[in-house]
Amino acid sequence: MCRNIRTLHNFEPHATSAEVEAAALQYVRKVSGSTKPSKANEEAFNRAVHEIAHITEHLLASLVTHAPAKHRDEEAAKARARAAVRYGTA
Repeated sequence: MCRNIRTLHNFEPHATSAEVEAAALQYVRKVSGSTKPSKANEEAFNRAVHEIAHITEHLLASLVTHAPAKHRDEEAAKARARAAVRYGTA
């Protein structure tokens, strides 16, 4: 599951709220060991996702770097090239 959590810092354009929420959801799923909570745990699960997303947005806003921002399209192309080599689907 955690392979789906992507680096969100130092990208241009900045991470969207949807990307932050998706990362928070993956984190809570991994920690809880559940991809879909029971009705009894649904409120706690959703609250945790919301709180982690909120804190993550604060973290991303507070981080400082002097490195140039990475471009999403270029990084995605590099990842596809690595996957093609790894899985032999060139």
